[in-house]
Amino acid sequence: IRVLRMSRGLGDVYKRQVNDRVALSVANRVMHERINHQLMISGVELVDPASTFIDGTVVIGQDTLIEAGVTILGQTVIGKNNVITQGSRISDSVIGDDNVITSSHLESAQLANGVTVGPYAHLRPQADLGDNVHIGNFVEVKQATVAANTKAGHLTYIGNATIGEDVNIGAGTIFVNYDGVNKFNTTVGDRAFIGSNTKIVAPVNIASEAITAAGSTITNNVPGHAMAIARARQINKENFWDHMPHK
Repeated sequence: IRVLRMSRGLGDVYKRQVNDRVALSVANRVMHERINHQLMISGVELVDPASTFIDGTVVIGQDTLIEAGVTILGQTVIGKNNVITQGSRISDSVIGDDNVITSSHLESAQLANGVTVGPYAHLRPQADLGDNVHIGNFVEVKQATVAANTKAGHLTYIGNATIGEDVNIGAGTIFVNYDGVNKFNTTVGDRAFIGSNTKIVAPVNIASEAITAAGSTITNNVPGHAMAIARARQINKENFWDHMPHK
């Protein structure tokens, strides 16, 4: 038998014996009602407190808006004026001010200010995003530092990387960081342009203001102001259709 001591509403303290999972769920509901009540009193906007789960260890700044169905866990610290939309799950992360997190999953990540994440992005441990970074739909970031104003909008994996400022990372880009045994790092300089569907096979250094052509597989360093093209030349077989078997 566990005895929990908790508060209901405005400081009414009572004891409840928890002998089964039904009683445990009731005790948990009361505890989280109290946590949500205290957050709203301090200036946090919870759209639907009944469907919002926030640990007592979480710190949230004023005027942050949290929609229904959000879970925030562990040692998470969230600043002011953020928007966290329905379905997001955040654990052990540090989030600055004026960020928008849309239906995404963050674990042990760090966001500066003015960052936009999602929908359906996944920030894994040691994802560190600078001011005004955009991590878009179905983008995954792991053990990577992404500097200010860099954008990765669609369908991209960024792992074991250091990325500079004002970098554009095209759709379908993959940082190929694992050879089956070891992980390797990639560096991308400021204002580089990574073309769509680029595969960057680490360890590679892409210098500032370098470009990779769409569809390239990059295995060597790219110097500044250069364009790297690593793909087979297109060949058109004329009149091929005429030789196809037709029903």
